[in-house]
Amino acid sequence: MTKARDTANIVGGGFSGTIAGATMEPTGDTAAGDNAAIGFTSAEGLIITGQGSTGDVTIKNDADALVAHVPTGTTGITFAGDVIVPDGDLILGSTAVTATGAEINLIDGGTARGTTAIADGDGFLTNDGGTMRMTKVDTLATYMGTKITGGSLVYLASSGAISNAASVSFTQFDDTAYDHYEFWLQHVVPATDGVHLRAHASTDAGQNYDVTNGNYHGTGGTTDTTGFNLSIETFGSDTNEFGMSGTFKLLAPHNSSSYTYATHETVMMTTSGSILAGSHIGHTSAATSAHLSAADVDALQFKFTSGNIESGEIVMYGIANGT
Repeated sequence: MTKARDTANIVGGGFSGTIAGATMEPTGDTAAGDNAAIGFTSAEGLIITGQGSTGDVTIKNDADALVAHVPTGTTGITFAGDVIVPDGDLILGSTAVTATGAEINLIDGGTARGTTAIADGDGFLTNDGGTMRMTKVDTLATYMGTKITGGSLVYLASSGAISNAASVSFTQFDDTAYDHYEFWLQHVVPATDGVHLRAHASTDAGQNYDVTNGNYHGTGGTTDTTGFNLSIETFGSDTNEFGMSGTFKLLAPHNSSSYTYATHETVMMTTSGSILAGSHIGHTSAATSAHLSAADVDALQFKFTSGNIESGEIVMYGIANGT
């Protein structure tokens, strides 16, 4: 062996010893039959090749303990200890893993459970036919209500706190999940005195609402109105008039071969100061009305006969059909 310009050249035979202050720079590729070889190509760079009975390449630390090795004849690598990748630096295929280690650990079944409140819009992880997806809890609530307990009352939507609104509309109709609907009114107050509250039907998912006088009957069964009746007498927003509270039920609105019926059980205070129920005039039909059209009603709008809705809240529920 000769040494020139810090380059060691093995010219024949074996070599045993230490090369100090120098580097070894192989200039050729390794071969499949090499027991242990270091090579180089311009495309692959440094190449380490070996073959053993259990591993082809083995990496050990200064204590002669296994760090990693490539099992014989495989393309995988086995690590004996931790594999540490900084947050944000792991890419699987072409997709960057943006979750932190702490977030990934939440999938562990042994993770402690907290008491964080669940709210609309929150998400949960679900297996959708073999594909993992993030789904809103709202979707789960709808599924649970319609698939597990047919005939139950399922929350669908709320107007929230109404503030001087011209009308309140609901389009959350789904005849595959619900047979009937209930609307709960809480102190719905008109901005104008001496008005009636009506509900108007839509057959085009809320694009248009039927407000034609004579297309509805109510208040005794034959009186023409401009919508489903919710108030028998007028009321307003004077002092001590706290609006209308109660329930309005829409019955089988999806049945396009018959009229859509409605009933209500409401309490209100009139402009004269009287507290009245929906059927106060002594007729059982006083709290009933009908949309005189054999059509699929798929949206509903609440509106006073004059003026805006000053305040209150309306909540929509569906009666699950259990399918």
